[in-house]
Amino acid sequence: MDVLFVAGFSPIVADPRGSRRFYADGLQLPLEHEEGEYVFADRLSGVKHFGLWPLWQAAQTCFGTDDWPTDLPVPQATIEFEVADVASAANELEQKGYTLVHPAKTEPWGQTIARLLSPEGLLIGISYAPSLHDSDQGAEQGGD
Repeated sequence: MDVLFVAGFSPIVADPRGSRRFYADGLQLPLEHEEGEYVFADRLSGVKHFGLWPLWQAAQTCFGTDDWPTDLPVPQATIEFEVADVASAANELEQKGYTLVHPAKTEPWGQTIARLLSPEGLLIGISYAPSLHDSDQGAEQGGD
């Protein structure tokens, strides 16, 4: 597996308002985008995407329910590693004995992702997000 870059990092928050105050007001991070309770920045140097992901939304995207399963550790954050081929990378992890939270799937916004829990309880995404590559291609072709 050849990880290309960290595609995104989002603390998983039980109190979205309190966390937003801390990150936006306390740390003054540019959380200028909002989709319901999910707020994020896409122009923070050093990371392609940073967001505050409510736990119920993480449960919904992984398991199709608003509640995190009681038999799994509740993750404190998610980090996504960008790869060229998500299905192949997910298969490689399974062959090494790791259990996926869910297999590779394509989200409504076009990102293909498989997820698993790290030993310390981080929700790890193995991802390919076309939107993160479109800007790279534009820069290579003389764009912004």
